[in-house]
Formats: sequence, C-alpha cells, structure tokens
Amino acid sequence: MEFGTLKDKVIVVTGGTGVLGASFVNSISRMGGKVVILGRKLAVAQERAAAIEAAGGSALAVVADVMDISSLEAAKAEILARFGRIDGLVNAAGGNMPGAVIAPEQDIFSLDMNAFNQVMRLNLQGTIQPTQVFGPEIAKVGQGSIVNISSMTAQRAITKVMGYSIAKAAVDAYTRWFAVELANRYGDKIRMNAIAPGFFITEQNRRLLTNEDQSLTDRGNLVIRQTPFKRFGEPEELEGALIWLLSDDSRFVTGTVVTVDGGFAVFGGV
Repeated sequence: MEFGTLKDKVIVVTGGTGVLGASFVNSISRMGGKVVILGRKLAVAQERAAAIEAAGGSALAVVADVMDISSLEAAKAEILARFGRIDGLVNAAGGNMPGAVIAPEQDIFSLDMNAFNQVMRLNLQGTIQPTQVFGPEIAKVGQGSIVNISSMTAQRAITKVMGYSIAKAAVDAYTRWFAVELANRYGDKIRMNAIAPGFFITEQNRRLLTNEDQSLTDRGNLVIRQTPFKRFGEPEELEGALIWLLSDDSRFVTGTVVTVDGGFAVFGGV
C-alpha cells in the first residue's frame, strides 16, 4: 500500500476557503482524494475547485455555514449526489473576533460576553455540527477519519485570546471524548483526532503578529522567542500530519492531538 494515499476517498474540508484550508484541500487532492471545499465564500471555493480539476484532480465547491444545520444537510445532499459517499472530514472552520480579544488594559471583569459566546459557538459548535451531519455517512464506509483543528491556545495560556483558548480546549476534550464513543459504537470504522498548529500567519492573526511592512509586532517577537525553530510555520507543514490522520496508515490512532508547532509547546522559555 502506498504510504499516505487517499486514493478515491471523498474528504470534506470545512473552512476550505481559508488560508490553511487552501493547503488542506490541495494536499488531499495531490494524495488522490476527492475533495469537497466547503465554506461561505462561493467564488473562492469555485476557484480552488477549478484549479484542482484543471490539474487532473476531483473537487466540488459547496457553500455552507457550519453554524447552520440546514445548510450542512443541503451540502451533504449535494456531496452525495456528486460522489455517492463521504470518507473523511476536516473540521477547519473556526477563528476569533475582535470583540473577544482582551487587551492588557481591559477590565477582565467586564468582558463582552456576546463576543465570547460567538467565538465559543463558532469553534466548538462549528466542529460538532459538521460531525453530526457528515459523521453517519463516514461510518457507513467502513474505514473513515475525522480531523479537528485545535490550537496552541488549548495547551498554553496565551494572553488576549481567552474565548478562543477555551473554545479550542473544548475541541480537544471533544476529540478525546467522541473518539472513545465512536470506538464503543463503531469499533475501528471511524476515528477522530486533532491537529494543534503552532503559529502560522493567517488573515485572522496577520495584523497581530506582523506590521504593514512585514516586520514583527511585539507579540510576533514574543511568539518567535518562544518557538525553538525561531520562525512561523508554513501552511504546507501541516499537510503531513493531516494526510497521515486521514489515511489508513493511522488506522490504529484515535483521540490524539498531534502538535505541529516548531517546539512552541515544549519550550519553557529558558
């Protein structure tokens, strides 16, 4: 068996129109998978799907909101009409918002609870709901995989991003808990794991970590100082872990959070 192959597997990627999503969908296609690019930006999804098809791959652009069960159900019907099955799911939709960022001078007893709750729902509910919709189809296949996207904020106390940190810690707990319950019900037919990226430049954090001239902000410098590799990650550096967890090569792996962080989580700072 070819290592890491996803030949003919149908993989759904939520958040497939994001920066990391681009790397995810392209790597899945390169490994032979049929990729579903699911997101809210139709033009971006279609552009990425067209590029994959032009390169000889198989891709489907689908518009859906992970917070809207009905749109996910409609997406599932569209996917099954095209491919007839679903073998895997990457829950890459998520993010933070300005209202949930806590500035150093802010009163921590006067939090914007609406923003906090929105971030919790987007990252946690936005991971659970696609699983609820697409999971039953994956279980029918006989050897399927779900990969959630965690964060360094779930493992270390990162200032300013309390809501996002708590939400991603909940995603880790969900990954472990649901993996066990999947095994109790389906044996090894469907697995759940997560990837915890270190610091990668995305549209969400670009202005937090870099200035307009691409120099580092104070926060960016702190991140680099805490990262033994002394650089940010490149999106393609997540691909190896992703493909491994989606493929049958990791078929005895479940409930695991794989850290891809240049050593950030293990470095004590001295």
